[in-house]
Amino acid sequence: LHARYVLNLLHETRKHLKQLPNISHVSTCYSEEVTVCGDLHGQLDDLFLIFYKNGLPSPSKSYVFNGDFVDRGKQSLEILVILFTFLLIYPKEVHLNRGNHEDHMVNLRYGFYLMLYLFSFSQVHGKKILRMFQNVF
Repeated sequence: LHARYVLNLLHETRKHLKQLPNISHVSTCYSEEVTVCGDLHGQLDDLFLIFYKNGLPSPSKSYVFNGDFVDRGKQSLEILVILFTFLLIYPKEVHLNRGNHEDHMVNLRYGFYLMLYLFSFSQVHGKKILRMFQNVF
């Protein structure tokens, strides 16, 4: 994915999140169940397994992701791109709660920012994307 598209996704995600209240109310009156997930920590295979067993987010399938999306695993960026995309497509069915790993200091300690900067984008776009992720978090 080109850096321009990642920046656009981050911009739209930030705009959407700023409009949300601090507390999300999730109801089962529209869908029969809500899948609650937590602590993906950059493990993309875990996210794929969750979607395989429970189905993709949709108007009839709500999800709550309880933070700690990044760090430790090597595919934090991919997880965020997928979760942010689903959030924008299904804003009433996908809920993202920030965890302690979506904090600048924790990212520095556990490597999300370093990994993102070194491996994903050129130095030209890397700094801008780092700032934007921090802003979204």
